[in-house]
Amino acid sequence: MHTFPKFMLILQAKALYTMNNIAIFTLTSELHDAQTVNAATQEFLSSQGIQYDFHDADYSNYGTAPLNIIYVRTGGTEGQFRRLLPQLTCSHASNGKSNKPSVIYLLTSGKSNSLAASLEILSYLRQQGIRGEVIHGTPEHITRRLQLLEHAALALRQLHGCRVGVIGKPSDWLISSQADYDAVRQRAGIDIIDIPMQELLDEIQRTPLEDPQIEGGEPHIREALPVAHQIYLALKTLVQKYQLQGLTIRCFDLLTAVHNTGCLALARLNSEGLCAGCEGDVPTLLTMMLSRAVTGISGFQANPAHINPETGEMLFAHCTIPFNMVEHFELDTHFESGIGVGIRGYQKPGPVTIFKVSGNLSRYFLAEGQLLRCEGKPDLCRTQQVIQLNNPEQARYFLTDPIGNHHVIVPSHIGEIMTELLNTLE
Repeated sequence: MHTFPKFMLILQAKALYTMNNIAIFTLTSELHDAQTVNAATQEFLSSQGIQYDFHDADYSNYGTAPLNIIYVRTGGTEGQFRRLLPQLTCSHASNGKSNKPSVIYLLTSGKSNSLAASLEILSYLRQQGIRGEVIHGTPEHITRRLQLLEHAALALRQLHGCRVGVIGKPSDWLISSQADYDAVRQRAGIDIIDIPMQELLDEIQRTPLEDPQIEGGEPHIREALPVAHQIYLALKTLVQKYQLQGLTIRCFDLLTAVHNTGCLALARLNSEGLCAGCEGDVPTLLTMMLSRAVTGISGFQANPAHINPETGEMLFAHCTIPFNMVEHFELDTHFESGIGVGIRGYQKPGPVTIFKVSGNLSRYFLAEGQLLRCEGKPDLCRTQQVIQLNNPEQARYFLTDPIGNHHVIVPSHIGEIMTELLNTLE
């Protein structure tokens, strides 16, 4: 039995807001007294309790910070904005991809007809097919909104430039779980790389057998541990070779090829900060990448084993789970085959989010709930979680319009921040 530190959501970490990830630019009418406007600006921005870089009317660096805010300080600025818009949307980074925000955020205090101007600007943006939002309200509301947008912007920036590997093709039964590589690259900046299964098998053969020094398990499971560890080391070699931040593996091929499973390897890789998924399921891997960008943890890839559509209670199961999500775990065999090494993990009851994106990132599902208990029934995949949805009506999604069978279970409630991130994707 093994114990791991309690998971803490990145949003709760004080270090998240110690850097100036917010850049503020201004729009001001020349009819207003500059000294009065500047004094009002200082008073308004200081009341928000955020850290930011102030660029005033110099837009030369617009788009370079994770979160870029246009502070509409007065009315009469609509024409200025219309002239400025091409600069806000058409500049490109050196890699050829636009580095300009996909959503234009307009901050306003409401003073000096600034809210009226912001609404006119937002209406104009909508006419141009450009997404925008006016940020306005109490200081508490504005602060919370800016912090949420900052968190989403940092997560999106973390995703850009990531590389994930698909080792072997998706399992034959995943007939709906395909991915649009170009759409994923365009929307999230993630490159998907196909790696032949044979390359992993060859690497396993080249990797020496070692005892992983993990306690527990029946004798036949103990005997399988060195090969399970061999798979882990071989995957780490491919991660280094291809410079991957995530991978998914056609793991059932290992049952016949090396008479073992990838369950232990995936549990360890996920706990080490790499997103590692099962069965070559690329949409689920993308879901895990998004989860890690927001929370710092990959999440538990699992499929529903039972649904009560009336109460919203669900049972999820799979044969692996990241070690850094559980309080302790036990070693067992892989469920379907009865061979190799599987993981039965026990996560602490509490708030969770069930999450899934489609293979082109155009659709998603989010449901918050409570993990009631973990079970260890012998007739299911080894890690089993009973979850009560906060909104029982969401259980119907699984029975009427699911995004595949695998979903990702993430500790804590992250529906709000994840929705913000997904709505920001180009």
